[in-house]
Amino acid sequence: MSSQDKMLALLDAFSVEAPVWSTEDLIERSGLPPSTCYRYLKSLHQAGLLARVGSGSYVVGPRVLAMDRIARLTDPVYSVGSPVVQALSQRTGFSALLSVLYSDSVMCVQQVATDDAPEGLFGRGQQRPLVAGATANIILAHLPVHQLRSVFAKQAERIAQAGLGHDWDSLRANLKAIRLQGFSYSQGEYRPGIAGLAAPLFNRDAEVLGSIALATSTRSKRLKEFKTLAPTVMAAAAEISRGIARRVNVVDLPARALG
Repeated sequence: MSSQDKMLALLDAFSVEAPVWSTEDLIERSGLPPSTCYRYLKSLHQAGLLARVGSGSYVVGPRVLAMDRIARLTDPVYSVGSPVVQALSQRTGFSALLSVLYSDSVMCVQQVATDDAPEGLFGRGQQRPLVAGATANIILAHLPVHQLRSVFAKQAERIAQAGLGHDWDSLRANLKAIRLQGFSYSQGEYRPGIAGLAAPLFNRDAEVLGSIALATSTRSKRLKEFKTLAPTVMAAAAEISRGIARRVNVVDLPARALG
């Protein structure tokens, strides 16, 4: 790992559950020599990625807010997809999510939650593994073979636990079935109590970028109706993909490569 990677890895410590870190705790967590950690923290602070608070501790800095604003205004998935995902939620009465492929994970870029949204619903900026659940499965189903092999090599056990296949051939067969039907449905696969219904998003080169999904509680009285909404979700996904392909004021959006 390069020195730059080690410095940026310090940012991985910060989360909603642990938003404040002392220098001493960061040194212990990272395993870096104290002098090196102090130097990295100084650089991250000067860049605005971290901010100092009392007693020599750090929190996420204001530069992150500036970068988030840029992403909201310029990322085609967000800018094109946000009004569509909002309309989808309003039309159906279910919570809706917009997610992208990010390295070997899925990241939520937009959430529209209804009053009865299930607990633990995926929110903007949250990451989850690229295995299990409709939001992830529909992306997996459209990955090129070489990328899918990479995911399988790293997460074969998790793939088996999710019921996607105990070997390479069964995984390919299950994902082909999902790809051909054009949507993915899941019920409690990734998070107990949540049902999901997702369709894929593509760039102009037909590379998968992410997914749009509806979500509800597995105990919802409308679950039977929920399962019939696949055509509506697929139509919303197609609308977003067309909008992304038409965007001419940004560089062509590539599929997020898997690490």
